[in-house]
Amino acid sequence: MKTNRMLFICLLMQVAHVQAESMAFVNVNVLPMTTETVLRARTVIVEDGKITTIGNVDDTVLPDDAAVVDGTDRYLMPGLAEMHGHVTGTSPQQLERLLGLYLANGVTVVRGMLGRPAHLKLREQLLAGQVIGPRLISSGPSFNGNSVDGPEQARAMVREQHAAGYDFLKIHPGLSRLEFDAVATTANELGIPFAGHVPEDVGVPRALDAGIASIDHLDGYMATLMPANYDRSGGFGGFFGVFIAAQADADRIDGIAAHTARAGVWNVPTESLFEHVTSEMRPDVMAGWPEMKYMPAANVRRWRASKENLFNDPQYDAAAAARAIEIRRQLIRALHEAGAGLLLGSDSPQIFNVPGFALHRELAFLVAAGLSPYEALRTGTVGPASFLGKQQEFGQVKIGLDADLVLLDANPLEDISNSRRVHGVMLRGRWFSRQQLDEKLARIARQVSEPAT
Repeated sequence: MKTNRMLFICLLMQVAHVQAESMAFVNVNVLPMTTETVLRARTVIVEDGKITTIGNVDDTVLPDDAAVVDGTDRYLMPGLAEMHGHVTGTSPQQLERLLGLYLANGVTVVRGMLGRPAHLKLREQLLAGQVIGPRLISSGPSFNGNSVDGPEQARAMVREQHAAGYDFLKIHPGLSRLEFDAVATTANELGIPFAGHVPEDVGVPRALDAGIASIDHLDGYMATLMPANYDRSGGFGGFFGVFIAAQADADRIDGIAAHTARAGVWNVPTESLFEHVTSEMRPDVMAGWPEMKYMPAANVRRWRASKENLFNDPQYDAAAAARAIEIRRQLIRALHEAGAGLLLGSDSPQIFNVPGFALHRELAFLVAAGLSPYEALRTGTVGPASFLGKQQEFGQVKIGLDADLVLLDANPLEDISNSRRVHGVMLRGRWFSRQQLDEKLARIARQVSEPAT
């Protein structure tokens, strides 16, 4: 039977990689992500963009029109969600680069954290397949110390963004306690989530109790860990508290983690962003990472300068930065153990975080913080679907869900770095082979290397 199966696969693999009404992943190992298991030697059939069959390879009959992808010794899992990303432009060239980088890395959902009106149309174009790329979940324009002038304006902005159809509201620093409370109350009344930063005047406990949907970057947690006698008049210490980490009381971590879990608030740690900025990793080495060739040289130069400026800051101390990293890793682990939801996000494109590629680095940082590879992968699959209320659309390899899938050449449950070994990506039923993804990446590399005209 195995000989016949392999002969059948070899014959059918002559089918060109085109969009077909039916596609089949034959003899593939499935990572459903509902449990830490591998379903071996399966055939997964996709019809009209939906998963319709998951069966044993020897017993499953393929549709007559099915194009076939050989899954032998490969692993099929849900596409990843970038839960703190940015759509930095909407010109065709900018979109081709950004969306292509996400797609090539198996990212099939992006939560855009700094929305604009043009993103509402783009969101629908992506969902309809008129623009090729991950589905987009978009915030509205930011609520911050410059855009909001008093509680009444805050309430009006909430109502305007809700009426416009944005998926959620983005909170940035600078809001007063009264302005934040006005946003929270109005948003809760209208049923639109609000998420992002924790303004200094608000603090994490109040943000949790107000119903913030997610706290991003672990913003405000370091301040929450300060001893009761800490002098708060000097503020809270630079980039997400890096300069005050030496005073942080680690014994407070379990308490705030439990509070977060009770409140039902999720966190997007963006640990890759924090560690890329604050750690002793040399900017010249980071600028030489392979994925940097997909970013304009001017961006990479700015990233190098930003990190060099931090190193030159009189307050920067490598030991204190290492302490901040360790505190944050303890907090990530404690949040997970307390049952507070974690979501995968990198804040790309930001300092040394190239869209798509940075998400795989983020997975490695989550594992370094104490999560298993399976637990880390759930923060980018099942977790985002649950957080967004879209469990019946994506996030698992399950019959009836959209076919947003990634085929890997090795098992990421054994080694999280295998998440990078993308053999191909399926985006709502449309298959992109490794060759097609490499062609996309090559075009992007040429595009960013060409001089501006």
